[in-house]
Amino acid sequence: MGCQILDKLAKLGLSLPDPKPPRGNFLTHNRDGNLVILAGQTCDWNGTVPYVGPVIAPDQTPPADGPHVSVDQGRKAAEICALNLLFHLRAACDGDLGRVQSVLRLGGFVNCLPGFDRSPQVINGASDLFINLFGDKGRHARTAVGVSGLPANASVEVDAMVVIA
Repeated sequence: MGCQILDKLAKLGLSLPDPKPPRGNFLTHNRDGNLVILAGQTCDWNGTVPYVGPVIAPDQTPPADGPHVSVDQGRKAAEICALNLLFHLRAACDGDLGRVQSVLRLGGFVNCLPGFDRSPQVINGASDLFINLFGDKGRHARTAVGVSGLPANASVEVDAMVVIA
């Protein structure tokens, strides 16, 4: 079953990232029985953060002094966060993503300017990937909030709680 999840990823043209150490003094995941809590993952891809700065809606004025990304780019950043979560979830499942019983919750954080109201659209990039991979087991409760900054000036960060067999 776990190979089926990786096959689905490949059919979507996606793969899991290379291993990387956490940016701070914390565990990438923690497990209590069948509950796995996954630490927040930014849109870091194999050592670089391709989406930096706030996510800007089409009707917002971009900052003059730094990078920013569009809502569509923010969705892609959220998808990268989900891939990083899957990498650590696979480790929590002893290499078998087929053990996933239920994605209970995703928490999404969008680097944005005051007044940005499209955080849910951005975090759909992560939600959609979990649902595409796990079907109804991937449907989850969710929070999507805007914040004024994230580690490495990443555009998006996502965390998760998952039940495994």
